Amino acid sequence: MDAAAPGAGIWVETAHGRLHARSWPAPDADTARPPIVLLHDSLGCVELWRDFPGRLATATGRRVIAYDRLGFGRSDPNPGRLGPDFVLEEARGGLAAVLARFDIGDFVAFGHSIGAGMAITAAAAHPGTCRGVISESAQALVEERTLAGIRAAQRQFALPGQMARLERYHGAKAAWVLDAWTGTWLSPGWASWNLDAELRAASCPILAIHGEDDPYGCTRHPERIAALAGGPVTVRLLPGCGHVPHREQEPDVLRAVVAFLG
Repeated sequence: MDAAAPGAGIWVETAHGRLHARSWPAPDADTARPPIVLLHDSLGCVELWRDFPGRLATATGRRVIAYDRLGFGRSDPNPGRLGPDFVLEEARGGLAAVLARFDIGDFVAFGHSIGAGMAITAAAAHPGTCRGVISESAQALVEERTLAGIRAAQRQFALPGQMARLERYHGAKAAWVLDAWTGTWLSPGWASWNLDAELRAASCPILAIHGEDDPYGCTRHPERIAALAGGPVTVRLLPGCGHVPHREQEPDVLRAVVAFLG
């Protein structure tokens, strides 16, 4: 399909399978402005962004692109397990393929949850073209609060009928998606993971949005981003907000992003 049409779908070829992506051009968009590329969370996909990409495009006057990582949503199944460097490798692999397919030079990376970590690594991996990062509900390290939230979600998905929630968006890949999240984060080998090196290498401006009531990470995460990032950081804490600010407090998120991007 035409990648320039609102919400259009397009296939992105990679060495390991096809990625599904969509594009939302803003009405009267200034094509000189770098587009925004969305990076989804651990259980997410393009469809789970819902109406937000279109509203983001309208609010910012920029083209917005979202894609399903390999193994998620409509993209092809992932042939293996996530490796210990999967956050960094996404910036070099899947994201790089999407940028090439859409012929994107300069861009802004907007990530949610682990996708925010990928947005930060994108700034480190693409220092010449990543012009800004919007980090929403980022996990910058492993903390017990995050692990407790994942264990609770794991118990919830073990109840009868709960996997249907994931199958609606990921189809037969749903079990792999859940294990990719819980199995990775709860693995002893993941305990020392953090974004410290990538943050120090990220020189572009960063907007760190975080809900004060996020069950998957306290405000230690945006504080760490602000302390370690190689470029300027704006921290926006949202009172009464949980893990999905773009859904729970969308107007506040859009205002913060518009102000950040100028």
